[in-house]
Amino acid sequence: MIESILVLTGIGLLSSVGLGVAARFFAVAVDPRLEEVLKFMPNVNCGACGNPGCAGWAGSLVAGTGSINACPVTSPEARQSLAKLLDLTVTETDSQEAMVFCQGSAEHVKLRFEYRGVPSCKAANMLGGQLGCRYGCLGFGDCKRACPFDAIVVENGLARVIPERCTSCGKCVAACPRSLISVQPASKQVLVLCRNHDRGKEVTSNCKVGCIACGKCVKACPVEAIELQNNVAVINPEKCIRCGACARVCPTHSIADFAGPHYTARINEHCTGCTLCARVCPSRAITGERKEKHVVDAAQCVRCHKCHDTCNFEAIEMVDEQGVIQIAPRPKKTKQPSAAKESA
Repeated sequence: MIESILVLTGIGLLSSVGLGVAARFFAVAVDPRLEEVLKFMPNVNCGACGNPGCAGWAGSLVAGTGSINACPVTSPEARQSLAKLLDLTVTETDSQEAMVFCQGSAEHVKLRFEYRGVPSCKAANMLGGQLGCRYGCLGFGDCKRACPFDAIVVENGLARVIPERCTSCGKCVAACPRSLISVQPASKQVLVLCRNHDRGKEVTSNCKVGCIACGKCVKACPVEAIELQNNVAVINPEKCIRCGACARVCPTHSIADFAGPHYTARINEHCTGCTLCARVCPSRAITGERKEKHVVDAAQCVRCHKCHDTCNFEAIEMVDEQGVIQIAPRPKKTKQPSAAKESA
């Protein structure tokens, strides 16, 4: 009995010594900054940064292989603290948010059949979906369950993103089996919220708010920023001036104007006739001779506000349909004194 105890004790002592030696021999040096960096992690482990969780991103930052701008979830304050701690530079980036490119809620779409299977978009999509529209939101909330920030709700069979909560992590994008969700710049835009590629007649028979590729938006756009691709309108964001003209003529309201409100330009008595407004007007709604007061053709104005944003003489105001000023003229631009005059 005593011999067995002594043997077991000896084995334990030898094992502990061996483990101690191995721990020292195989020890991996840990950067002392890592613990401080981990304090600023959002700890949601969404993977949007491309690393296996927040700890992975923290490790890449300390190792010098990661980008300080990689995580879309980290607050600006935490990002600045990380940059100061690691002596990195934060690059200003445009904020982004997820957008569901479908407006086909229950009152707008027809059903092909009553689905009684697993309440999952992925499962329903394997059967072609219960909707008449083969491209629309199935409404079972796969994106909602994937979102770690409770930024998505499903209302009346349609997923909707809550912009204030969205961190643009992209989890919802990966979860949607019909690729209806994209991460977009959060700046105000004009978007075609439909991805149906069927012909117009089939679209109207299944959905009241789908794009029917009628081409009215293409004709209305003053800068040729829209074209029809595979039976759906596509807006080129590089060309779009966010005037909303396309949304105003869309018969099915499949184009959403998030850039508004829009008002008509009106030129007042401060106009100097510099012609700058006429040169930037995409619809040629402004006419007038040089050094004479210009005039806006209200019927031709596309309400893009470009003339207002360009005028340096407090001469252009934006008015509503009743002629009430909604946006006052920009303050008059004054010339800054040159360095030579200041020194004199």
